[in-house]
Amino acid sequence: MRRPGARYGAARRFSGEHGVTEQDFFEEGALVAVQTTQPLDRALDYKAPEGGCFRGAFVEVPLGPRKVPGVVWGPGRGDYDRAKIRPVNRVLDVAPMRREMADFLERAGEYTLTPLHAMLRLAMRAPGLSDPPSMRKVFRLGEGEPDRQTEARKRVIEVLQDYGGLAFTLKELSEMAGVTSSVVKGLAKQGVVREEDTPRDMPFPRLDPDYAKRDLTEDQAVAAAAMRAGIEAGRYGTTLLRGVTGSGKTEVYLEAVADTLRKGRQALVLLPEIALTAEFLTRVEARFGTKPAEWHSGVTMTERRRIWKMVGQGGAELVIGARSALFLPFRDLGLIVVDEEHDTSYKQEDGVLYNARDMAVLRASICEAQVVLASATPSLESWANAEAGKYQRLELTSRFGEAVLPEMRAIDMRAEEVPRGRWVSPTLQREVSERIEKGEQSLLFINRRGYAPVTICRACGEKINCDQCDATMVEHRFLKRLVCHQCGETKPIPEACPACGKEDTLAPVGPGVERLAEEAAALWPEARLAVLSSDLFASARALKEGINAIAAGGADIIIGTQLVAKGHNFPLLTLVGVIDADLGLQGSDLRAAERTFQLMRQVAGRAGRSERKGLALLQTFQPEHPVIRSIMAGDEEGFWSAEARERQAAGVPPYGRMAGIILSSPDVQQVFDLGNALARQDGPLRAVGAQVYGPAPAPIARIRGRHRVRLLVKADKGVRLQPALAEWVGQFRLKGDIRLAVDIDPQSFY
Repeated sequence: MRRPGARYGAARRFSGEHGVTEQDFFEEGALVAVQTTQPLDRALDYKAPEGGCFRGAFVEVPLGPRKVPGVVWGPGRGDYDRAKIRPVNRVLDVAPMRREMADFLERAGEYTLTPLHAMLRLAMRAPGLSDPPSMRKVFRLGEGEPDRQTEARKRVIEVLQDYGGLAFTLKELSEMAGVTSSVVKGLAKQGVVREEDTPRDMPFPRLDPDYAKRDLTEDQAVAAAAMRAGIEAGRYGTTLLRGVTGSGKTEVYLEAVADTLRKGRQALVLLPEIALTAEFLTRVEARFGTKPAEWHSGVTMTERRRIWKMVGQGGAELVIGARSALFLPFRDLGLIVVDEEHDTSYKQEDGVLYNARDMAVLRASICEAQVVLASATPSLESWANAEAGKYQRLELTSRFGEAVLPEMRAIDMRAEEVPRGRWVSPTLQREVSERIEKGEQSLLFINRRGYAPVTICRACGEKINCDQCDATMVEHRFLKRLVCHQCGETKPIPEACPACGKEDTLAPVGPGVERLAEEAAALWPEARLAVLSSDLFASARALKEGINAIAAGGADIIIGTQLVAKGHNFPLLTLVGVIDADLGLQGSDLRAAERTFQLMRQVAGRAGRSERKGLALLQTFQPEHPVIRSIMAGDEEGFWSAEARERQAAGVPPYGRMAGIILSSPDVQQVFDLGNALARQDGPLRAVGAQVYGPAPAPIARIRGRHRVRLLVKADKGVRLQPALAEWVGQFRLKGDIRLAVDIDPQSFY
């Protein structure tokens, strides 16, 4: 066999380093199947370029008049006129896709009923992959001071500070700061911004697994040792790491990361919220001596390209990322940690519909890696898998150090005299006042952003709705605007009712976090207040500074949404007051009880995380509700067992299978016609014993001007549902602007 030519030197070098064998080599002119990211129903045949190419090579190919990226998926089919088949333009100088990654994309696509081209797009979400290696000029924050401060210069400096010293190209920095390039160059001349020549894609600094080893408690040491055994064996396994809030789960799984690094393999830690990244990176740097790679929507395009390339070449040992990091081309992935594995943020709800927790388990099973699912309040799916013996289960039952779990009490709002338009009960008010006198902190929690969820006219009863959605607009008084939380549309708060035209008749209904802050300011005028809500911080840096200020004692009362329930440690916080513990129990969502239980336990866990005893008070109008009683009793196993029995009796996940079909179109009649046709022609589903419910309008029936109709498919646990679903929906050709999406294992039903 002729050896690859010199022009293929880089790709050949990568092939030997990345598990691609000579048997996967295609000589020049041989037919190869190239899978592109374009919406086509199959891979296309091309001729291998001069010097040949390997299976898994990232390539650039002609498609009509365009040049598009793709991956050599295997030998060509040869069912097209060979004379008309064009050659591959070039092989990109990046590590080839490993066979295990291709298998993962195929199997994930089969499970979620997603076309392979869409899965491949997830795996190629980095800019400039086709650019040749070169030097570039980048800009970082320098040590100089500007001779004069202008608004434009201030924005440049703030962007560099927000991103913690990361490098930007001139174009990136100018665009992100909203200034011209001359502003950046002027700051560079004064040393305020430092200009550097650097290779485009450099490896990340090596992490030292022994840099700052921590002393572990007995519980932590036992859990760490159990996980080490799986890592040492180099085999697949999933562990549910369940520990009460404050028990030190993070330290345990960072030990698993250290063990993985010692084995020379790579690790990935998934976090549910970008807001947690800055604080978590600080902990990782303290443990391993340097910062890892981070992958999320807040990372610059330049850094995304670098991470993507270095992960594939082994130049990034540890990645901290959002759910999309699961599709990075790791060279040797040995560990995936899914922190707060129960969090709904791991479910991608648009585009490719997937659950990163489940896909993490799938990817690890293919590449012989370990998975750690960490949570104080695990999902029922993970709990059931541990009960069935599919997952190893490790428990951390006590808090780290001197801290103890908070006392839990319910405040029966039926017995409280709360003035009209107020939401803090007298009992909760007294407890907060006591904490202020002691110099301790209190948290008032409500899971609603904005000032009020509804604005209504007292004269005619009109609610102010979004023009594009069937949803009420939320008043954000701090922003002086109404905001739709479905599509993001905003409008000024009107002075007169849009329906009847009367002035001074619009009234906010119900509390949001901003309204609660207003009430707190009236009840405790001398107290220092801090509001924590995701829409009130312009950047991750601003959020980090706010959290650090609170942790240092910079507030007496914290008013927050679910953002405060995730991972933050406030040593002086001894009281948590949940304003509306019943909020999540409303509606017909099959996971309503589970999510309420998880959120209340997580929020309550913010109290008493140091040596001071904590107290959590839940305001409720139904203290006898089984979920509220389980929360009060702290009987987590009892709650999961009862919830499991109910789900099992109903045959719903995790003891049955479900899939959602979401139809949408600007024409409401069109979606109902298609929905009814689907319901009538359900033969492929009936053949496997599945049932179809609907069509019915979605709970939010119109979003961004598109009418939405849902069908629900329910089947037994062992049914091979995906092939039947594919056959069922494949009977119909979509016309016009109608869209159909299949949601396997739906997490929400909006």
